[in-house]
Amino acid sequence: MADKKLFLLTTALITIGIICSYTLSAYTVILFEYNNFHFVIRELIVGIISILLMWSLAQLDPDVWLHRLGLALFFGGIVLMVIMPFLPASLVSEVGGAKRWIKLFGLSMAPVEFFKVGFVYFLAWSFSRKLGHHANMGIVEEFKRVLPYTAIFVLVMFLIAVLQNDLGQVVVLALTLAFMLFFAGSSFRFFMTLIVGSVGFFLFFIVTSEHRMDRIHSWWGSAQSTVLAFLPEPIAQHLRIENAKEAYQIGHSLNAIHNGGIFGVGLGGGTFKLGFLSEVHTDFVLAGIAEEFGFVGVFFVTFLFIALLHRLFKIANRSHNDTAYLFSLGVGLLITFAFMVNAYGISGLTPIKGISVPFLSYGGSAMLASSVGIGMVLMLSKKIVYKSGDKR
Repeated sequence: MADKKLFLLTTALITIGIICSYTLSAYTVILFEYNNFHFVIRELIVGIISILLMWSLAQLDPDVWLHRLGLALFFGGIVLMVIMPFLPASLVSEVGGAKRWIKLFGLSMAPVEFFKVGFVYFLAWSFSRKLGHHANMGIVEEFKRVLPYTAIFVLVMFLIAVLQNDLGQVVVLALTLAFMLFFAGSSFRFFMTLIVGSVGFFLFFIVTSEHRMDRIHSWWGSAQSTVLAFLPEPIAQHLRIENAKEAYQIGHSLNAIHNGGIFGVGLGGGTFKLGFLSEVHTDFVLAGIAEEFGFVGVFFVTFLFIALLHRLFKIANRSHNDTAYLFSLGVGLLITFAFMVNAYGISGLTPIKGISVPFLSYGGSAMLASSVGIGMVLMLSKKIVYKSGDKR
């Protein structure tokens, strides 16, 4: 039987996401003269499809369908991301000069969301076949055996960071790749070398992009007072930027969090969603929850995510198949890093990356893709044999 707790936890998060799509979209509804239920109806439909999709995938035989579905998502995602820049405007949605969504039957689909799940499966399947323990292996030999994956990731970086101008998704995928390599048997020394090298790559992408540097300066304008307070004054003077502009979104996000306090202002009572914090039902959904439900609401949502991750990692730990172990772990890592990158961004700890919160942020592609990943893990959970006395 598939893991019921994992299914119920995911369903609970989807339900909260549907509620947020209604209460937090008030200003956007008024601004664009939509029907009051425009967003919640669309999110409700996607939520129901996502839940049914999870349950349907859970009924399939993983020995037959897991490999087929995983590789289809991986190669299908690559193909769609490659051809998107060449598709006519009638078939793709363009924002800021980047084509990220394909239009299908009046709806927009982001191939990168589904590709991420396929990417995790491809890594899990390939790592279980190619990699092993690092005993008596030097760091040069470890680099040689992961060289093919480096080439694949460079292609992924080009498709997502360059063609789609979406560095945030690359950050999540890079962190997931690094940790999956570590759990697949790479040494800690190699893992740290990979992390340092990745930081160097991302710094290169940032300093070579004017709009990313502007975003860094804007973020530092908001964060520097807090950070520099912990440093000696001579060092702080060199790092301080005078007359720096405070990041508009981060400023209002922090105000929304502060306004919520412990218990929040109540469902529908938020004020910063009324034009101060744009699109709060998408990337800033956690700030909206913090204002309307307070610290208690954010704590409850975080608890649900931790419980969900616990189920995913428990399934991974109980898996006797290396591919199942790494894939379940990888899906958990994707959700973990997406949540952390978003939470750190809206609280001003890091620059905003435009990463949505799994299951909570408005958007059909992200919810459906995350549900596919959970559904594939549910499929695998049927093969787990729990020991006598071990709680499910």
